[in-house]
Amino acid sequence: MLKKLLCTSLLFIGITSFVNATIVEFQTSQGNFQVNLFDQTTPNTVANFLKYIDEEHYTNSVIHRVSPSFVVQGGGFKFEGDWPLTRIETNSPVVNEPIYSNVKGTISMAKLANNPNSATDQWFFNLVDSSAGNAKLDTTNGGYTVFGQVIGDGMTVVEKIAQLKLCNAGDLQGIPMVVDDGQQCADLAVPGIENFVVVEQIII
Repeated sequence: MLKKLLCTSLLFIGITSFVNATIVEFQTSQGNFQVNLFDQTTPNTVANFLKYIDEEHYTNSVIHRVSPSFVVQGGGFKFEGDWPLTRIETNSPVVNEPIYSNVKGTISMAKLANNPNSATDQWFFNLVDSSAGNAKLDTTNGGYTVFGQVIGDGMTVVEKIAQLKLCNAGDLQGIPMVVDDGQQCADLAVPGIENFVVVEQIII
C-alpha cells in the first residue's frame, strides 16, 4: 500500500520539492532536458550520481541502449573511435533504495541481475510505466531505485532518442544511432562520434 501511495503522489512530490531538491541538466547531442533529483528520499543514490557528475564521468559518454517502449539507458560507455564501445571504470556499488515506482518519466539505476546492491554508474529513463506488468521493476531484483524525474517537456528529447535506429555491437544490443535515410547498421563498420547520442555533459 505504501508503494502504491508513493506512486500516485510521485508527480506531486516532484513539483513541490524543487526548493529542496537538486536539479540537473542533461546536455546531449539530441537536445537538453532537466531532471529533478530526490535528494531527501534516495540520498545515497543521488550522492553517488552527483559524485560521478563531479568526476566528469558522464562527460562525452554515449547512450548505449534503447529497449523500445521500455527504457533509454546510458552512463557506462564511451566511443573511442572504434567498435565495440569502451566501458568506463566505475566506483563502488551503491546500496539499493527502492522507494518510488518506475513510472514513465523517472530515472532509475541499472544493476546486475540477481544483485540488488550492484548499481554503479549506469541509469535508465522509463519510457512507460514499468512498475508492474512484464517488467515488474518495482519488485524484480529487489526493486530498481528511482532517484529522479524528468521535468518540463524533457521527455520529448528522451523519446526522440528512443525513436532512432538501433544497432548492435559486441555484447550491446539496441544502441541508438544517428544515420542517414536508407542507411543500415551494416553501413556503420567504422562509425563516427556524430553517429551516437552523446551525453556532452550533465550540469547541476
